[in-house]
Amino acid sequence: MEGGEIEKLLKVWVWVFISLFYSYLIPKSIPKGPKRLVSILPVVALFLYLPLNLSSVHLAGLTSFFIAWLANFKLLLFSFGRGPLCNPPPSSLPLFVAVSCLPIKIQIQQPPPTAASSSRALNYTLKALCLAVLIRVYDYRDRFHPKLLLILYVFHIYFMLEIILAASAASARALLGLELEPQFNEPYLSTSLQDFWGRRWNLTVTRILRPSVYDPTRDLFTRFVGPRSAPLPAVFATFVVSALMHELMFYYMGRARPTWETTCFFLLHGAGVTAEIAVKKAVKDKDKGGRWSS
Repeated sequence: MEGGEIEKLLKVWVWVFISLFYSYLIPKSIPKGPKRLVSILPVVALFLYLPLNLSSVHLAGLTSFFIAWLANFKLLLFSFGRGPLCNPPPSSLPLFVAVSCLPIKIQIQQPPPTAASSSRALNYTLKALCLAVLIRVYDYRDRFHPKLLLILYVFHIYFMLEIILAASAASARALLGLELEPQFNEPYLSTSLQDFWGRRWNLTVTRILRPSVYDPTRDLFTRFVGPRSAPLPAVFATFVVSALMHELMFYYMGRARPTWETTCFFLLHGAGVTAEIAVKKAVKDKDKGGRWSS
């Protein structure tokens, strides 16, 4: 990696820290609502622009995820007194910066090591070994079928994200007493689309999309279709926003015109999850009706 790219990365993150310092001091003194939102919007716009200054795929990808997605969504929630920057509010500037940009939760005291933490350490070690093997296997990629390479790339992304976030967790724990939220929950054990997207894959995004997209959409549609059916359009709307954000992330990394294949992928999965929830509700109602009739 060229030294110029590191210099650009440092400049980007200097602007991030300055912007979050402003967000910590200025908007916090403004009542939540439209006025605070107006004071936050310049930071949101800047965070959408900053990743464009990076050309490295990995640096642009991580930076855009941390600031253009996580930080922006958390700051927008913060404008209305919601989200992790408000419940509970970080007690210091370093905590505010960390909670804004990283998938972390405030933890006053680190719990003592347990058998579960030892098991997680072993789990991360095994995944690091698998990633090392995968990287070595790429030396023979010309002998593999393209479909097999796509499968290997999926595991590569999964292992790499888990390891990067585990390293971030260790740093956050040592410096600030913070615990990183788990990003994945063994997605290969998923039993359905809803289980995969809701409980196992990219859980940080799931947690930030729920208060920012799902909950407001559900509340809106409750007025028109009632509380029972409102979750269905809310789920689909969440996948629409996720699709657009993924398109944006891929643009930051590749700087190529969007093909919208990613959007179609998420819309297809959104329709699948929505249908799955509807079928489960119908089956549950039928079972209740059967029990009452008997």
